Amino acid sequence: MAELLCGSEYDKWNCKSLVEHCRPDHGYTHDSRAVQMLFEIMSTYSAQEQRSFLQFVTGSPRLPVGGFRSLNPPLTIVRKAIDPPLNPDDFLPSVMTCVNYLKLPDYSSQDFMRNKLRQAASEGQQSFHLS
Repeated sequence: MAELLCGSEYDKWNCKSLVEHCRPDHGYTHDSRAVQMLFEIMSTYSAQEQRSFLQFVTGSPRLPVGGFRSLNPPLTIVRKAIDPPLNPDDFLPSVMTCVNYLKLPDYSSQDFMRNKLRQAASEGQQSFHLS
């Protein structure tokens, strides 16, 4: 009953499902290196990391019944604009939880992206900032 009302507790995410049900936009496509790195990172998340990521991006620690397929609006990944000479590696991702919108800098490596996502999810809990 809890799963029906609250969504799935833990289902391992995979890149194929993420590609099918998440939407890159505004500077990113499914072929963008940053989007591919994000999906690879997300597919390795533990249950706790999934909850933290979802809480950060959607405002809820769980997906609805049906997973990403049922998320409305869908998770949208957009390029966070960083003007030169500033370095994208110096910025955290930001979100618009009301529309499941992740503003993701074009990080130089998957390790940088993983660490910045973890930091943003951790520091973003219990806070609200305009971005």
